[in-house]
Amino acid sequence: MQAQAKPSRETGQVDADWAVRRMAATEQDTARGMFFLGVLETVRSGMGDDAVVTCRAATEERRFVGFFNYPVSSFLKMAQVASRVLAPRWGGADEALRQMGMQATRSFLESAVGRTFLLLAAGDTRKLVANLPSGYQMAVSYGDRSVEWKGESEALFVMRRDFMPAPYHEGVLREVLSMVGARNPRIQGRKLGLLDTEYHITWEAPISVRPSTSAPTSPWRVFQ
Repeated sequence: MQAQAKPSRETGQVDADWAVRRMAATEQDTARGMFFLGVLETVRSGMGDDAVVTCRAATEERRFVGFFNYPVSSFLKMAQVASRVLAPRWGGADEALRQMGMQATRSFLESAVGRTFLLLAAGDTRKLVANLPSGYQMAVSYGDRSVEWKGESEALFVMRRDFMPAPYHEGVLREVLSMVGARNPRIQGRKLGLLDTEYHITWEAPISVRPSTSAPTSPWRVFQ
């Protein structure tokens, strides 16, 4: 009899992380259906319809309506399976999560509320970043978010009690900045705790005042 491969220690740690995130969620913690649909669309375009069926089977929900609310615990189940399914396509689970975040942003910004969010920014990247906390409030029922400015085109975006891993929001933030025409947006995410993360956001101003003189040496993960 051929021995089955044992799950790696890293895989076990990742699965445990997802499990603890789900355990921390309550019935009041919900996300819009468009984010479920974004995950399924990322899976469909990357791996095909059979993979979509696999991801749907991870939740009890069988139908998603864009602006209806669904338990975030169900979203976490689907996202965990989807990141594993998409990992071979994107060279790892982290990049798969980023792709899901990017698609979720596109789905949100195509909605009436999302279009309003973009209109409020009026093509101004700085104004859009300032409005990120209210944008998230339109999409999910949980968490606390704040923006701390570090420069004219540099900010620290802090998320407290948010259930998704950092790479997902790296994709979200990268995409939303791109949608308002930000030049070379750069997102550097760092985990503060199980449900707390911060994101260093930079982009190029229309007229560069001074070039960067040194490479980053911080422990941030980089997504650009």
